[in-house]
Amino acid sequence: MTESESRWRAAIVTYFPMLIAVLSLVTSIYNGYLNNKFVGIIQGNIGRAEYMRSCKEIIDAYFQIKFKAGLIGGSDERAGAPAAMPSAQQIDAASAVNHFAALGTYLANLRDDPKRERYTELSRQLEKIVSEAPRTPPDQRDKLFEPADRLFAEMNDDCVKSAKAAP
Repeated sequence: MTESESRWRAAIVTYFPMLIAVLSLVTSIYNGYLNNKFVGIIQGNIGRAEYMRSCKEIIDAYFQIKFKAGLIGGSDERAGAPAAMPSAQQIDAASAVNHFAALGTYLANLRDDPKRERYTELSRQLEKIVSEAPRTPPDQRDKLFEPADRLFAEMNDDCVKSAKAAP
């Protein structure tokens, strides 16, 4: 073996493991980058899924309120004059409004101030509707919900836009 072959082997023995170490380090850094991206994607999907679940629940709560408000008027009408004590339907409808308000507050906290105000206004409208339902004639009950329906449509559009904008 000549001296040049011996130097060549010494260089290979010395530098080849360093090359492997550098490649391993680069691979590790790239793997960390990919893991970080993956965690970001998962967090975004979890947040989006939670928001969409809340949107689904608040939509359900709104239509439950509409249904229960219709029952209030119907039950009090059959019984005669509105009772001094709230009926079970009134209590159930008020509970549904509180559930709606809680979900609305959660969703509003994820939004800007003007949207927060609309969510609060919608909850107040629903409270007013439930309190007025026993004194509202059957042919006027749909008119009670007209302002709330407009606010609800805006809230629903906000849910749709947020779902489409999320990654």
